[in-house]
Amino acid sequence: MLILLPPSEGKTPAVQGDAVDWTALSFPVLNTYRAKVLEALGSVSAHRDALALLGVGASLSADVERNTRLHTEPAAPAHQVYSGVLYDALGYQSLTAAQRRKADESVLVISALWGAIRFADRVPAYRLSMGTSLPDVGRLASFWKPQISAALAAATEGKLLVDCRSSTYSAAWAPPPAQTVAVNVFTETNGVRKVVSHFAKHTRGELARHLLTRRGAAPRTPAQLLKATREKWDAELVEGSARKPHALTIILEA
Repeated sequence: MLILLPPSEGKTPAVQGDAVDWTALSFPVLNTYRAKVLEALGSVSAHRDALALLGVGASLSADVERNTRLHTEPAAPAHQVYSGVLYDALGYQSLTAAQRRKADESVLVISALWGAIRFADRVPAYRLSMGTSLPDVGRLASFWKPQISAALAAATEGKLLVDCRSSTYSAAWAPPPAQTVAVNVFTETNGVRKVVSHFAKHTRGELARHLLTRRGAAPRTPAQLLKATREKWDAELVEGSARKPHALTIILEA
């Protein structure tokens, strides 16, 4: 089983430590493409209209300025850098040592800057969304799609992929539908279902934690994933097709 996560929009910068070691990152075949994105991001972030070009507000000017020196910024494990609702719910720091090892092996983060990384990969905090378009790179989702597909082919072969990504990051890579289960979260009131972003992120984080901490073998099929999910939530499974992944729907009471 592999759990696919989006990065958090907000990130926690490392206070001290060495800069990113490119040779130590997972999926080193992506390094050429990572370097191209990082160079383009640095150039855009140094532009006088950087905030507008990156689609962020003035409150994030320090984050954008940091983008200009990512080669030398202190790096930290991805599970420390990524923060926010989903990652708080996953709660990596409160996992046992064995559960952390499982998380390091089982979680893949699809990133606008790094393509794909694992939880233990050390990276600096950065500001960049997969929906952004950069000079000489283009729209990042389109840029990364063929690269991630090739890089992850061996790592994902034969494994159940629990896809907790948002739509923005799902656009950057479409894994094999037969082995992929997209996770959707709805609240329900009087029989009416509604998507609520905050609860969806939180619940996806809780699901990831549940799959990492529960006893027994990890799910290997969509049906086994549904059974594991029902240990905590009301859930449904819609079978996929040759072109569409399976869909796991978690239903929360409003």
